Amino acid sequence: MSGEPSKPRSRDAVSAQGDGALPQAKTSTSEDIAAFVSKARATSPHAPGAKGRLIFALDATMSRQPTWDMACALQADMFREAAALGSLDIRLVYYRGFNECRATGWISDSTKLATLMSKIDCRGGDTQIGKVLSEARREAVASGVRAVVFVGDAMEEKVDELCAKAGELGMLKVPVFLFQEGHDAVAEQAFREIARLTGGAWCRFDPGAAAQLRDLLRAAAAYAAGGRDALLRLSKTTSGAAMLIGQMK
Repeated sequence: MSGEPSKPRSRDAVSAQGDGALPQAKTSTSEDIAAFVSKARATSPHAPGAKGRLIFALDATMSRQPTWDMACALQADMFREAAALGSLDIRLVYYRGFNECRATGWISDSTKLATLMSKIDCRGGDTQIGKVLSEARREAVASGVRAVVFVGDAMEEKVDELCAKAGELGMLKVPVFLFQEGHDAVAEQAFREIARLTGGAWCRFDPGAAAQLRDLLRAAAAYAAGGRDALLRLSKTTSGAAMLIGQMK
């Protein structure tokens, strides 16, 4: 990361639900999987009239500060896109530093989310994508999730373990949209496979390309708020939506 180091920000940014720290993930048994699939079907977020819920996950390790700041500026576009279709709640999940992975409560106001994100600084550390996928699975069962967005540039975990978690999300019909910054080949291979297993999509955006990321975030929000039909309509006018719908099952 170039320039002066970012000014330390308050660590009280994570709202409600304890301190926001996510528990360590555990391996699911076949009985666990059958139980959460049954429960998720009974409370499907895809039912007509259901409120859209989107998990917005970001890599907040040190190299990500420029993209974090860009995401702060663009997140309001997700809410605006969703507002035309109904409503959207967003749960921010991020990881950074040594074994730190946190989640907010559900947020329905773009100003509140922007304020919260502005209090979080990026810190060096390894990726924790497995925890993001585990949190998405838990929320899919507990409260319903229509989609997951992940923005990152690296993958430093065991890909088979990530794929097992992705497969569970696929069974729950929760697509993961992975937006990769840069050209890391290891990350691309893993992200593409997670997208395939969940019925989601993988897209690359160039470093600092706010317009590209804006289109992708708007498209994901349209899907979360209005489903596949909304994404299809948006794909007629924006390249980001067209890229997503072209990959989804």
